[in-house]
Amino acid sequence: MSSQTEEIKRKVSPLSLSNKDNEKEKCNDHGKIKSSFDWTKYDTHLNNDIQEYRKKFEILYTKTLPNIQELEIYKGVVTHITDKTIIVDIGFKAEGAIPISEFREDFTIKVGIEIEVMVVKMDYKGQCILSYQKAKMLRNWQHINDAYEKSEVILGYVVARTKGGLIVEIFDIECFLPGSHINVKPVRDYDTYVGKTMEVKVVKINKKTKNVVVSHKVLIERDIEEQRKEMISKLDKGQVLEGKIKNILPYGAFVDLGGVDALLHITDMSWPHINHPTEVVQLEQELKFVVLGVDKDKNRVQLGLKQLQPHPWNSLNENLKVGSRVKGKVSVLADYGAFVEIIPGVEALLHISEMSWATDLSSTQDFVQIGDELEAIILTIDRQERKMSLSVKQLTKDPWINIQYKYPIGSKHIGIVKKFTNFGFFLELEKGITGIVYTNDLSWIKKIKYSSEFCNINDELEVIVLTLDPKTRRLNLGHKQLTENPWKKYEEIYYVGSIHNGMIINLFDKGATVKLDKKIEAFAPLRFLDKKDGTTIKKGEKINFKVIEFNKETKKIVVSHTSIYRDKDQRKEQRVRNRKLERSTLGDIEGLAKLKEQIEKEKNK
Repeated sequence: MSSQTEEIKRKVSPLSLSNKDNEKEKCNDHGKIKSSFDWTKYDTHLNNDIQEYRKKFEILYTKTLPNIQELEIYKGVVTHITDKTIIVDIGFKAEGAIPISEFREDFTIKVGIEIEVMVVKMDYKGQCILSYQKAKMLRNWQHINDAYEKSEVILGYVVARTKGGLIVEIFDIECFLPGSHINVKPVRDYDTYVGKTMEVKVVKINKKTKNVVVSHKVLIERDIEEQRKEMISKLDKGQVLEGKIKNILPYGAFVDLGGVDALLHITDMSWPHINHPTEVVQLEQELKFVVLGVDKDKNRVQLGLKQLQPHPWNSLNENLKVGSRVKGKVSVLADYGAFVEIIPGVEALLHISEMSWATDLSSTQDFVQIGDELEAIILTIDRQERKMSLSVKQLTKDPWINIQYKYPIGSKHIGIVKKFTNFGFFLELEKGITGIVYTNDLSWIKKIKYSSEFCNINDELEVIVLTLDPKTRRLNLGHKQLTENPWKKYEEIYYVGSIHNGMIINLFDKGATVKLDKKIEAFAPLRFLDKKDGTTIKKGEKINFKVIEFNKETKKIVVSHTSIYRDKDQRKEQRVRNRKLERSTLGDIEGLAKLKEQIEKEKNK
C-alpha cells in the first residue's frame, strides 16, 4: 500500500487508542493535579480523529475493489474444479462457486480458462453466488434482440415440428417458425424440414412471454423482389414477351413473365368489347404480350394482347363520312349515352341527347338496352383519334318545328302514358313529342298524391294543351281542364254557415273525412266531432255538419257538428241577454222622463 495508507493505519491502530491511559499515568507519576488537565475534551478530540482517519481508509480501500452488481454478466477465470462445484474468480475479494451441473453440456471447461458468469446474489459476507447458464441465456437473448433490431439473417436449427409450424433453435433458444412463413408457396409436409439448418429472420419478439417468431419466407420474398427489380429494369415499352396466365379477375388477368407478375387489363385483351376476361384468355395459357408501360419506381408492368393484332379501324370502310348511315349493336351503356359497335372493335358514341327528339329521356335505358340493333347517322368521325359519334333522332324530321300549329294552346288530344315521376307523368302524343301532366292537373275534386292512383303505364288519356314553349321543347298538358271547375258551383252550395248531411268515411288522430255527396269530401277536426250528449261520432254514421271554412283555391272544406248545437245555445243566451238589456233600458228612460218633468215644474215656479 501507499505511504498515505500506512500513515492512516498507524494513526488508527490499537496503540493509538491507549495513548490516553499512558498520558494519565505520566501525569500521576509526576504528582500533577488531576484537575489541571481536561481529559473530556482530550477524549472527544481523539475520537473525532479516529473516525475521520477510519472513513478515509474505507474510501481508499473501496476504490481498490471492482464495482460488482447483481444480475450482471462478468468475465471470470476458473481457479478450481471439484466433483460438485467450479470456483471462478471474477476479480472480487472472494471467489464464487458454480454447481458443476451447469457445465454438463460444456466439456471445454478447464482451470485457467476465461468464461462469462452472472452474479446472481452477493451475501453479507461478501461472497458471490454465480451462474454460468443464466449468463449464457442472457447473452443469447441479447444476440437475438440485436439480430432483430439490425434485421440480420441468422442460422437456425429445426428441432421439431409443432402445431402450425416448426420449432427452430437459435442461440440455444427455441423460436417459432409459422407454417405460413416457411416458404412463399404453401407447405404441406413440415417433417421434411426437421433436422435441417436454415436461414431465418426474427420478425417478432414478445419480451413478456419470452416468445420469438422467425420467418424464412421474408428472405425468399427479398430475393424475389431483388430479382424482380433487376428484371423490370431491363424491360422497355414495346417489347414482346412470352408469359403464362397466372390469375384471372373481373377487371383483367395477371401474367407470369418468369418471376415478374404483370397486369393485363380487360380493355387491352381484345379490340371488340368483352364482358369478362375468360372470353379471351384461360388459366395456365401461354401467350405473347406486348409491354405497354413500366413503372420502375413501383415495380409495375402493364401488358397488352390486342395491340399485337391489327387495329379494326384500319379495316373500316373508307367511304364512311359525316352524314353516312350505319347499323350497329349496343355494346356498352353509360349515364351519358351508349356505345354502338359498327364492326368488331370499332365503337361509336350515341349520346343521350341524340337518341330521341323527346324530352322525357332521363337515362339511357329509357331508349336502348345492351344487344339492341339500331340504325344511326354519323355526326363526327376522326380516323386519327379513332373516334366516332352517332345520332338516331336526326334520321327523322324534328317534330318540334312549327309545333304550335299542330298543338295550339287549348287543343284536345289523346296520348299514351309513358313514365311516372314524382310530380306527375310523361304523356306521348306522337313519336318525339312528349308532354308533362302534373298531378294537380288530373282531377278537380279528388286529391291525388301519386300518378299511379289515377292511371297506368301505356294507358290512353285525353288531355288539353295548357302551355307550349318550342324553344325549351316544353309541353304542359292537363286532364281536369277538359271539364268545368265544379268548385264554382260548390262555392254557392257549401258556403260558410250552411248545414249539410254527411257520413264519416275515415277517422284519424287529427279528425275525420266526411263525405257530403258522391264526389265532394270535407274535413272535420277532432274537437268538432262531439255530440250534444257528450259522445263522439263514429265511422259510418250519418249526421248533420256545418261548414265553417271553404277555400275554392285549395279545394278545402272544413265542417263541424259541434258548432250546430253550440251556436244555437249561444244564440239563445244572446236573446236572453238582449231582453234583459231592453227591460233595463226602458226602465231608465221612464225614470229620466219623470225627473225631467219635475225639473221643468220647478223652473216654471
